Amino acid sequence: MSRYSKLKEDYEKLEKDYTVEVAKNLDLQYQYDALQAEYQNSRNQQQEIERLHENTRRLKHDMKNHIMVIASHLNNGEIDEAKDYLSVVLDNLNRVYSYIQTGNSVLNYIINSKLEYAQQNDIQFKAEIENLPFAKMGSVDFSAVLSNALDNAIEASMRATEKYIYVSILKKRGYDTITVKNKIDQSVLENNPELRSMKEESDTHGYGIKQIKTITEKYNGMVDIYEDNGMFCIHIMIPS
Repeated sequence: MSRYSKLKEDYEKLEKDYTVEVAKNLDLQYQYDALQAEYQNSRNQQQEIERLHENTRRLKHDMKNHIMVIASHLNNGEIDEAKDYLSVVLDNLNRVYSYIQTGNSVLNYIINSKLEYAQQNDIQFKAEIENLPFAKMGSVDFSAVLSNALDNAIEASMRATEKYIYVSILKKRGYDTITVKNKIDQSVLENNPELRSMKEESDTHGYGIKQIKTITEKYNGMVDIYEDNGMFCIHIMIPS
């Protein structure tokens, strides 16, 4: 074998080994990034639960004081004052929500943080959620899809007359599905059919839509965007 042939053979073998090692490192980096994201989401979730527990303890303590104040008004015959005070207490209670617990730590954190933010901005929020693992999706991708869909709905709701969001995360016909709907004052698809980002102007539905579609297609899924009964809807389907 000539020296050239030997060098060529050694080079090709080294190139092949190098390619294999690079692929291993990329796979390891992806696993590390996914694990790091899952750990951070779990940590955020635990902190959120602890904060909610503290709020609940504080609420129980405050309720004792509220009851004493109301009883004092009633004992003094101050019916209107008691009603006004009770109305304020009920308004505050309506801003407190029950923590949604699923078997998916990423889903727990995203749903609860978005729900709290929505309620702080007087947005009605209805959720119908099954315990789905979304096992085929990386946690980073799942977080990006769900967060973008919810952020769009929240931003648009803050500009709408009726502030209402409906979210369902359910298994349907072999797909893990995410559906997010929000009330709109006028048709988004008629006024902005290409769903371009309008964040600086009047509408934000375009923000993140491209990323949602790209990630969903990566997992051989589908995205359906439509309007129904005065609501803007995005339906995401990922094969189970």
